[in-house]
Amino acid sequence: MGPVNWIAVVVATLAALGASALWYGPMFGRARLEEVGPGGLGIRRSPGRTAAITAALMLITATMMGHMFARVGEATLAVKWWLYFMMSIGLAGAFVVPALWISYTHQRISTRLALIDGGFWIFAYLAMGLAFFLLG
Repeated sequence: MGPVNWIAVVVATLAALGASALWYGPMFGRARLEEVGPGGLGIRRSPGRTAAITAALMLITATMMGHMFARVGEATLAVKWWLYFMMSIGLAGAFVVPALWISYTHQRISTRLALIDGGFWIFAYLAMGLAFFLLG
């Protein structure tokens, strides 16, 4: 295993947070609000706390992704650059989105909201993969 690229981990975290701002802002913010309504999933009492928790959890995810890419190795990734994207989307599509969808199904949350949130995770993981690709 090669060394973890910690700069890429931090940039990947920031990329995922930027993806979140885009996804839940101009891209799908209105659609999500129409689906859940104001306070429909609970009123955020502290947006700063929410942002801090989100950033910390994204950092954990990016750290694991950095470890995964280090495990594959720089030499392999230099030749097979598409692995950055394939593995990132694979993680989201095979683990995160199904787990989210199962939880939403049990909670009887709408399919539309599941599609919006599931799409976000694919978008965020793709942004993280892009960060690792660019800094790899």
